[in-house]
Amino acid sequence: MSSQIRPLTDGDFFSWLGLYEGYASFYEETLTDEKALRVWSWLSDGAHELEGIVAVDDEGNLVGLAHFRTFARPLAASTGIFLDDLYVAEGSREAGIGRSLIDSVTAIAAQRGASVVRWITAKDNETARRLYDDVAEKTKWVTYDFDVAPAAAAESTAQADAAAQPDAQADAAQPADAEPPHAGTEPEGSDPFAVTTPPSPGSDTRSEG
Repeated sequence: MSSQIRPLTDGDFFSWLGLYEGYASFYEETLTDEKALRVWSWLSDGAHELEGIVAVDDEGNLVGLAHFRTFARPLAASTGIFLDDLYVAEGSREAGIGRSLIDSVTAIAAQRGASVVRWITAKDNETARRLYDDVAEKTKWVTYDFDVAPAAAAESTAQADAAAQPDAQADAAQPADAEPPHAGTEPEGSDPFAVTTPPSPGSDTRSEG
């Protein structure tokens, strides 16, 4: 099977979506409409860092994709290309398409003066790793992720608790024999139905060839 590698175009959305759904399914991730549209908006925005290329077969069908972006390498005082997503449709594998996509990304990196192309994959992705071992060098580095969402939620809760402390102090300062408001009355200017809501808490890069 021969294929052509080219940049994504606006008319590729539905074909791209089918591929990206296959990629998400491979890694047992749920690709919601919201996620898909957001990623596509990034790929369609020339000012956004994320870019995409696709492999097209002889009949014009999209059979593979690669998403990548530039990143800074401070210690090397250079830039690199990070290959976020690499996927080839199941029926089109073992035809060199994954290698062609990687070759195209490395060619783009060379044209832009980048010093490295980098990607990660699942440890048990043995089929793809056979290709990666052939075209690149496995590094000694270990990847870590810090899930920001729980931390942001905890911070939001702490902020809400801190905001409530002045009210608690004011209640403590009220004389014990002070007469509470009569039932059905509210201080002037208050809203008995007002609800104070604490602020809401404030986005995997894997490859399959």
